[in-house]
Amino acid sequence: MIFKVLSTALAAVLLAGGADVFAQTPKRYTCKVEETFRHDAGAYTQGLFFFKGKLYESAGQYGESTLREVDLQSGVATRRFQFDRRIFAEGACVLNCRIYVLSWKEHTCFVFNPENFNKLGSFRYNGEGWGLTTDGKSLIMSDGSNVIRYRDPKTFQVTKEIKVKINGRDLEYLNELEYIDGKIWANVYGSDAIVIIDPATGVVTATVDCSGLLPANLRKPSTDVFNGIAYNPADGGIYVTGKYWPRLYRISLK
Repeated sequence: MIFKVLSTALAAVLLAGGADVFAQTPKRYTCKVEETFRHDAGAYTQGLFFFKGKLYESAGQYGESTLREVDLQSGVATRRFQFDRRIFAEGACVLNCRIYVLSWKEHTCFVFNPENFNKLGSFRYNGEGWGLTTDGKSLIMSDGSNVIRYRDPKTFQVTKEIKVKINGRDLEYLNELEYIDGKIWANVYGSDAIVIIDPATGVVTATVDCSGLLPANLRKPSTDVFNGIAYNPADGGIYVTGKYWPRLYRISLK
């Protein structure tokens, strides 16, 4: 996403790291860095996920958008698909041996073969595309609002919607998504917060404060916001990064 001013009072609290909202119902966690990896600082990270032990990433910006397979240790893309310069790639995930990649304002979800990145087809949808994940049955999509939509992977039709709330208030700017242990994890765009959402109710059950994750000495004028959550079933690790960040981290909660 291109940066927007977060206008809601709740978003202001998230950005400021305040405790007023978080101190009530949701559990509050901070993140602990367990392992650090190199990350391509030229990648405007949108989607991040593991498949068969390999890390995949979608990166955005017009003229720069790619789908890539990434070597975890070096951060180097070992394989990539370059989108047309008119496409701003967004969130991505894999389901039933197919990679799905959203576009921001182009109303198109692209489908790829993960073995060779051959394009298998596409779907059209209304509105913007931000984050994408899966519970193993449905595609789960955000659009920057407080609404998360479940979609049929065969038709991309909406099958269910949930409205995300924290302490009874709508939580907007939901961005990159990851499905972990029956819960939806989401970046909140423009903040250093991850929220953990109960998919049955849309209620935020926990928050994760990741402020200070990328140290100041590694930040440049081009360094953008915290974004990207990937769960690796092979080791149970949770991996996070940001847009144009030079590092990717395996974290735990504390």
